[in-house]
Amino acid sequence: MSRRTKVGVTALAVVALTLTACGGPSKTDSGLKGADNAIGQADINPQDASKVKDGGEFRWPVDQLPDNWNYNQLDGTNADGRRMIDTVMPNLFKQKADSTIEVNKDYLDDAKLASSDPQVLEFKISSKAKWSDGTALSWQDFEAQWKSLNGTDKAFEVAGTTGYEDVEKVEKGATDLDVKVTFKKKFAEWKGGLFSPLYPKSMSSSAEAFNKGWADEPKITAGPFKIGTIDRTAKTVTVVRDSNWWGDKPKLEKITFRQVDRPALADALSNGQIDFFDIGSSIDNFAKAKTIQGVTIRQAITPDYSHITFNGADSSILKDAKLRVALMKGIDTKVITTALLGQMLKGDAQVTGNHFFLLGSAGYKDNSAVAAFDKEAAKKQLDELGWKLEGETRKKDGKELVIRYVIPTPNPVSDSIAKLVQTQLKEVGAKVDIQAVPSTDFFKQFVNVGNFDMTGFRWLASATPISDSKGIYTLDPASTNQNYGRIGSEEVNKLLEQANGELDDTKRLEIANEADKKIWELGHQLPLYQLPGAVAVKSNVANFGAVAYANRPYDYIHMGFTE
Repeated sequence: MSRRTKVGVTALAVVALTLTACGGPSKTDSGLKGADNAIGQADINPQDASKVKDGGEFRWPVDQLPDNWNYNQLDGTNADGRRMIDTVMPNLFKQKADSTIEVNKDYLDDAKLASSDPQVLEFKISSKAKWSDGTALSWQDFEAQWKSLNGTDKAFEVAGTTGYEDVEKVEKGATDLDVKVTFKKKFAEWKGGLFSPLYPKSMSSSAEAFNKGWADEPKITAGPFKIGTIDRTAKTVTVVRDSNWWGDKPKLEKITFRQVDRPALADALSNGQIDFFDIGSSIDNFAKAKTIQGVTIRQAITPDYSHITFNGADSSILKDAKLRVALMKGIDTKVITTALLGQMLKGDAQVTGNHFFLLGSAGYKDNSAVAAFDKEAAKKQLDELGWKLEGETRKKDGKELVIRYVIPTPNPVSDSIAKLVQTQLKEVGAKVDIQAVPSTDFFKQFVNVGNFDMTGFRWLASATPISDSKGIYTLDPASTNQNYGRIGSEEVNKLLEQANGELDDTKRLEIANEADKKIWELGHQLPLYQLPGAVAVKSNVANFGAVAYANRPYDYIHMGFTE
């Protein structure tokens, strides 16, 4: 399935899987492990810097190039784009493999909670940090980003306002390198998402600059790499070492991101076009990866799960929440999960029953009972809603229950899931019309603008799942944010506000679970399964592979080759 990151900032500890292989050809015939309750660990062939060679090109496969290099703009949130952006832009915090978050000392000397009531944050910017135009990072960059993302100016097409909308003011401290952020409402999960990635103030100088100015390329950078080439014809982006970088010198000379269709990944790795690929839930790619010489399958659970999104907008046949829930009851997620993951996993393939927390995490509870698979209950509820069976398909007021399910192509996983859903819903009298669209158009022309009845992709979350999800489940009449199906309620909005403002960890998880129960009742999204986190990577690649939570940003500085 296609991938999309969540915009936002929380704290979550999740599952871990031990190594499945270590060097040489992969020997994982017994299959991958499923989720357990351990803390996240990476499987990355860790090597001291002295054992990683200087130079080389790392070839990274992607589904698509960025639709916008401004990650905070509505079109900018695809996962592949974020990975490229992170090579050239400042991330003020780093997620570690175990889901804890630390200050990124390349950009900040310190970041602290200076006061709890009112909540005040103080950032101390490193004096070494410079934009590519030679100017120093300053408090003004923070102020400009807050103003563009706080939701007050609707001309800014933002992917989310979480956290920023709670800020009262951003001020200069003792010097231009000192930033003081004062909140009007408490925001618990400020580490990791606020001001990361950080953009120069010029990008927020106008709505036009914010929305379109970075659509084709980044204008100013401040990372260990800089843009080498962007070739949309060849579908590649190359980043190269930036000689002005003030931190540790990257081991790699350059990274080439290349668009590769999912069915072609294994062949591309085998013939040397790429250096790794994410196996995801593709049994074909898993089987092929095991046969490639010089490739290791590494595994660590990551915050990555597949789901089906429903459209509740007035333009969709699924605008009625009761209809959406009835259809969810007609979808057997266990069958789908087993079909996709069963051949890869040693143990039982587990479905996911929560919109915020993944299996094995501190806050996880299965709240899915209201929409749990029950074919007979689905039929009864559809009857009660007036959708009466006529032949094979139900009708109401002369209109057939036909659901347009939009998927990206080529993508065998999305195709398999859609066909399974099509078969299952046929049994309760609903017809599913599968519309396969080019992967490069999938988000921008279909998902982002609500051009679907049902669709599916993968959410790549972070160590902060509650605030990450606020823009997905909050219904804002003025902005889509990432609530592509336009489904929500005032009750959910209030619960999410409470959760994001609750500084007590235990209480915050409890409130989020209350919100999750309401989200299930609304028929918002149907989580399917958590990815096993398997990666096929060349065996001589060091400090990279299955990184667990250490993906925001990836460790682009220390990754490289041992030979």
